[in-house]
Amino acid sequence: MSRHSASTSAVSTTFDLDCRRCPRLSRFLDEVQQDYPDYHARPVAPFGAARPSLLVVGLAPGMHGANATGRPFTGDHAGILLYQTLFDHGFSSAPVSESARDGLKLRDCRITNAVKCLPPQNKPLGAEIKACNDFLRAELEGLKKGAVVLALGSIAHQSVVRAFGLRQKDFRFAHNALHELPGGRHLLDSYHCSRYNTQTRRLTEPMFHAVFQRARELIDARA
Repeated sequence: MSRHSASTSAVSTTFDLDCRRCPRLSRFLDEVQQDYPDYHARPVAPFGAARPSLLVVGLAPGMHGANATGRPFTGDHAGILLYQTLFDHGFSSAPVSESARDGLKLRDCRITNAVKCLPPQNKPLGAEIKACNDFLRAELEGLKKGAVVLALGSIAHQSVVRAFGLRQKDFRFAHNALHELPGGRHLLDSYHCSRYNTQTRRLTEPMFHAVFQRARELIDARA
């Protein structure tokens, strides 16, 4: 299938490299690829274990991060804290993710995004978030009982709630808040590890580590 063809993937798939279902995002990626021919500039695939105990859900690829490297949270500021924290809590083989070919492995963990394509100004439209939700739904359906879904930011949180067909008002986003999901799974919230949040101290390293420590305890309690 060519890069400019329409997506024909079944709803049950977790990813489609050739997805073109969002016209604005597709046009933008075409423009980005013209400006940066060495960039990935396509939908970014989830990374990590096929059936993890921990699924980390971000918002969308960053321009010079995942959109460039093809691996979630790799190449931008947000990934610095995320991969170090994953390593510190036993979910990653290395503390730094440099490229999609650096040999780093995630341990019982998977990283994905609510929106798989780079949005202009890092701001996807509501319709684009909804259009990508069935990919996330397929990932969530494949999680084992007792798995933890860690949502980085309110949009990721809302996307997880939507994917399960639940009411948003019953699941309020708050940092380090824990919610019960169908199938014995858990939804754990964190502020996004963006440059803005960390530099303004809305999210500190101890705050971020506390969330991952809670995730680790939930996973280990099930074992």
